[in-house]
Amino acid sequence: MKTGVHRIGIMGCGKIFPAYMRGLARFEHLEVVHCADIISERALLGHQQYGIPRWGGPDDLLDDEEVEIVLNLTPPTTHMEVSWAALEAGKHVYSEKPITTDLGDANRLLALAEAKGLALGAAPDTFLGSWGATSRAIVDSGLLGEIVGATAFAAHNRVETWHPEPTFLFKPGGGPSLDRGPYYVTALVNLLGPVAEVSGMSRMGPPQRLVTAPNRLVDVVDVEIPTHATGLLRFASGVVATVVFSSDVWATEAPHIELYGTEGTLSLPHPNWFDGDVRIKGTSRDAEWQTVPPVVPVGAQRGEGIADLVASFDGRQARTSAVLARHVLEVLLALGRSAQERAFVSIQSRCERPVWVDLPCPTWPVPDDQSSAGCQLGGGES
Repeated sequence: MKTGVHRIGIMGCGKIFPAYMRGLARFEHLEVVHCADIISERALLGHQQYGIPRWGGPDDLLDDEEVEIVLNLTPPTTHMEVSWAALEAGKHVYSEKPITTDLGDANRLLALAEAKGLALGAAPDTFLGSWGATSRAIVDSGLLGEIVGATAFAAHNRVETWHPEPTFLFKPGGGPSLDRGPYYVTALVNLLGPVAEVSGMSRMGPPQRLVTAPNRLVDVVDVEIPTHATGLLRFASGVVATVVFSSDVWATEAPHIELYGTEGTLSLPHPNWFDGDVRIKGTSRDAEWQTVPPVVPVGAQRGEGIADLVASFDGRQARTSAVLARHVLEVLLALGRSAQERAFVSIQSRCERPVWVDLPCPTWPVPDDQSSAGCQLGGGES
């Protein structure tokens, strides 16, 4: 048995499973030793395709004493059940997003992990990529001045055209807010800190979705939840953000994420990816967009969050922590509650901005009067 290696069991061998296998292969200290699925054929295929030593059903994985960390890639509505069982079995857990679909369940998971002295983390980890580090460095350097507002726009991901069984995304626990919202809200919290209050409106688009994926298992999905949501977030820092999460916007020219400061505007790429251009533009009339060179290497993939969780075993705060994931979940659920109640909703949970260690200062041409702006990186505020 190799020393210094952390052994992972993957629960759920569906659509996202190959991406995690590719990403985890980059880490010599992370080894997948077991894969499980309630559909035995999928677990067998994972064993055959990736040479995973053991495979089987969920109970087989939980009984495997060699498995130290369970990677929960099951559908969102089963995240609570699977993560709970893994914690009860004495395993650390990293879950795909959202951490659960119910805030009370998330609170219970965090309490169980703390009681057992186990690590609990959750996706998304894409903000650990080059755009997340670079944008954080820019914000912390003060080059945007005081940040006043922000926008986040998550348009249609055309899931009907590529997912073989997208039914769960149009049922309770799914929808654009819980499916894609975590990427956007996590990115904003990484930059701006925790959210204090939200207001939202939503509606349902077409009552049925035609599935056109070539390998589809269903032809039509009956929609049961809102598919277009818009909202306002007021951060504890005072920043106000406008968000749109939609499965009804097929084409748009809106930016993915922008931050608006007294000294400039910051534009970010799609937060579902690890890399992409981070651009900044000053406030002068003749200013032009500048692409900021990445402050960390590009090329990160799925699995960064698990490596981050493992790094926290020595006492360092995990950036992809369950505390952050719970806060993001509460924000997204509160938007839906606000839409139903037609009222502002206060966010009860708090989290710190993820702590970045030794993050380099961003480098690009800046006006002379800002050249002395120092980097104040790595801190977090409640």
